[in-house]
Amino acid sequence: MPSSRTLDVPALESWLWEAACVIRGPIDAPKFKDYILPLIFLKRLSDVFEDELADLGDTARYVDQDHSLVRFHIPPAARWQAIAQETTGLGELLTDAVRALARENPKLQGVMDTVDFNATAAGQRILSDEQLRALVQLLSRHRLGLRDVEPDLLGRAYEYLIRKFAEGQGQSAGEFYTPREVAILMARILDPEPGNEIYDPACGSGGLLIKSHLRFREKHGTDPRVAPLQFFGQEINPATFAMARMNAFIHDMEAEIRLGDTMNRPGFLNHDGSLRRFDKVTANPMWNQNFALSTYEHDLYGRFAFGYPPASSADWGWVQHMYSSLKEGGKLAVVLDTGAVSRGSGNTGSNRERDVRRQFVERDQVEAVLLLPENLFYNTTAPGIIMVIHRAKPHKGQVLLINASRQFAKGRPKNYLTEEHIGAIADAYLGWREVDGLSRIIATEEAVRNDYNLSPSRYVALDGGEEVLPLEEALVELAEAEEECREADAELAAVLEKLGLQGYGNKG
Repeated sequence: MPSSRTLDVPALESWLWEAACVIRGPIDAPKFKDYILPLIFLKRLSDVFEDELADLGDTARYVDQDHSLVRFHIPPAARWQAIAQETTGLGELLTDAVRALARENPKLQGVMDTVDFNATAAGQRILSDEQLRALVQLLSRHRLGLRDVEPDLLGRAYEYLIRKFAEGQGQSAGEFYTPREVAILMARILDPEPGNEIYDPACGSGGLLIKSHLRFREKHGTDPRVAPLQFFGQEINPATFAMARMNAFIHDMEAEIRLGDTMNRPGFLNHDGSLRRFDKVTANPMWNQNFALSTYEHDLYGRFAFGYPPASSADWGWVQHMYSSLKEGGKLAVVLDTGAVSRGSGNTGSNRERDVRRQFVERDQVEAVLLLPENLFYNTTAPGIIMVIHRAKPHKGQVLLINASRQFAKGRPKNYLTEEHIGAIADAYLGWREVDGLSRIIATEEAVRNDYNLSPSRYVALDGGEEVLPLEEALVELAEAEEECREADAELAAVLEKLGLQGYGNKG
């Protein structure tokens, strides 16, 4: 019999991780989240459905005819009580159950109907019926209904699982997971206000949107008189998209998450085909992506008016997409590679990243740049930066630089920010304060004199040690230099051809 005891967060986390460990042995870490997360989600939906039926009283008999009486209609074969009673054929049963659930609830299509619990590899079942049975039995220990666990508590435990999966997945974890404390810091910086529409164009498993939701709840509670937030996200990976949708549902958020390639096919458009705009935009896109030049040249939405980024790094392509998705007066916070705010500065001639950065600085749109510590992120040991761009800067002509590279605690497998670190960094930004050894406010003219270099380490000195260029950043700079060299060679060849001097430039 399931326990009726209300679970706190540590008990929830311990129980769900124990369930995950039931299947952790037979399959690789990158895969076992694909089975455990949907099952926890299914149990939550089923238990909530039972609670809603109880609350409906006599009206409950009409639920099968009128699905609008409940949040999600759970067909009989997909109800947890029925699943828990089965002893054989669990793989086929669970697969049929989640597909039936998605058929009856269009909102769950692409979320619940993608996992195959009967899947095989090299002719063998990935999870046997016996292993699935053990998992179902363990998950049956506790209810996850409306009166058993609050959405925020269950959501926190769900996020805990996603973090644990990221730790096991290593390099590829960066594709779906932003470290919790970085996401909390981003939410503090965005400081969402009642009625805001918040958008993440590379939302992964939805962590940045969820932390904005939780930050808003901290400030405003659940007062029905306060206009709620609305959330929007796009994700290119179908499995990660499903995680984001489940994560938002678990947190009881109204979020519209779409599957697709944001840079080539943005998913949120107005009726006239223009980009939809939002009050706040947040993202941690994959750093230094390589998009074809055609992505920028053939853009239909006017996103890249400040210039095309180099093939070696799409960072400023993402920034321009986010900027184009901002309402007048809106604010964005984005996590990027540290080199995005310094590459090209001090070079003679043109540099695409520096030239785009110059446009943002000269138009007084960059509000702040925060340098993070090393070894926070799962796909790199390099530090990142958070850049804040504001269409209505309250401090005109100024940029706040925060060097938080020493604000961390050592951890395994990664370093992390404590509550005190998050508070110190957020307070410096929100209070617009200079703090010795942490932050400095510069005039935009100083950034111009430094050739649009916005690296906080250039402006905020720390005692001891010289700044060393990370290897990954050096490789990107080398690729940019090679690209610029090829472009210059092509331009020279074209000029020589016009002068009838073909091949002249190749002579030694």
